[in-house]
Amino acid sequence: MIHKAAASRRIVGMLAAMPPTPDAARPGSGAPDRGREDSCPGALRLHTADDGALARVRVPGGLLTDRQALVLADAASELGDGALETTSRGNVQLRGLPSDSGRELGTRLRAAGLLPSDSHERVRNIVASPSAGLDGAGHADVQAWTRELDALLCASEQAAGLSGKFLFALDDGRGDVAALDADVTLIAAPGGGALLRLGRAATARRVPAGAEVRHALAAALEFLAAVRAGGTPAWHLRDLPALLDPGAEPLPVSEGRAPLVGPVPGGLSVGLRFGRVSAEQWRLLAGASAGELRVTPWRGVVLPGAAHERLAELAAAGLRTDPGSPWERATACTGLPGCAKSLADVRADAALALSRPGGGGLPVHWSGCERRCGHPAGEWVDVLATGQGYRVTAHSGVHSTSHASRTLHTSHTSQDLTTEEMAEAVAEARRIK
Repeated sequence: MIHKAAASRRIVGMLAAMPPTPDAARPGSGAPDRGREDSCPGALRLHTADDGALARVRVPGGLLTDRQALVLADAASELGDGALETTSRGNVQLRGLPSDSGRELGTRLRAAGLLPSDSHERVRNIVASPSAGLDGAGHADVQAWTRELDALLCASEQAAGLSGKFLFALDDGRGDVAALDADVTLIAAPGGGALLRLGRAATARRVPAGAEVRHALAAALEFLAAVRAGGTPAWHLRDLPALLDPGAEPLPVSEGRAPLVGPVPGGLSVGLRFGRVSAEQWRLLAGASAGELRVTPWRGVVLPGAAHERLAELAAAGLRTDPGSPWERATACTGLPGCAKSLADVRADAALALSRPGGGGLPVHWSGCERRCGHPAGEWVDVLATGQGYRVTAHSGVHSTSHASRTLHTSHTSQDLTTEEMAEAVAEARRIK
């Protein structure tokens, strides 16, 4: 077991001496033998879906320049199905790609600065507080943390051994992305420094100001070394909760609140229905920005510095701008026809359910199969396609520390709900706190 403070300090010291720029052509090594392949898609290793190949472009911290956003829109129009999807980790997906389009896509992404390292492109999974620096609520510049962590990740040969599912969260202290159950979470502290949370640990390590990011990466490398030494396959820190020393600092409450859509301090917040938009809608977002877009883990985009007058134009284009809409905090997996494993066209059925008046309340996620791809953390309403209808369950608890659940509408627990019954069950479940 490698929960030794000396090991952590040694790794942090090694990181402090690392070069600031990565060698993009150098292959990574040091991956532990997990006994099975990490099949998480990337921008270079495409995933074959029923609607063509899928590419997942990592966008650390969700940070895009308007030029980079336009490069993605052009790739979606010219190589894919003309649409873009955002994920629960603030990344961007292109679908409907030809199976041999990886080389062309890679060339475009490299030219735009979206692919700084071929060997590390799938491990650049970083979420960060999207409203940081805009409303005065946080304690740190997590955009700077994001850039530093991304550079350190790409420069570390060992870090290439992380799973494509491994996630870092950089919270400026407001408690939004800290509730996402990341593998390594930094929570900025008042006055400097941060709390470092490992997986779903109930306590944290305290790390000093100026070394926050190095400690975050050191913890990830510590996990890799422990997995390799123990020979136990694991993608996530939460898979092996006793592997590392979690620290003894108490954690603040993290509510996991996404930015409300509409005008926000310092710009605009816009929601994307099921995280999917056309290339033209995406270009409109880039045009409304003041040069920067922040893709959120909640299928939205924050536009720092954007003029509030652009909101009507974005709403007219079909983007979500009403914070009281039933679409707020509503998500769904791909479903049919894009995913062969799905048992229903969940997005179509979810859209019908969300067309009812009223809304808000708990987050809700529609899943086409038991994998529940993209479901939220914490409290949420689980709508699962069964092949004969839907099953609705509310998962309740305090952010990520409780896994209690209960099934709603007990009269339907032994039978599948029709789409109409599902819509009624979802509306009721979202009102339960």
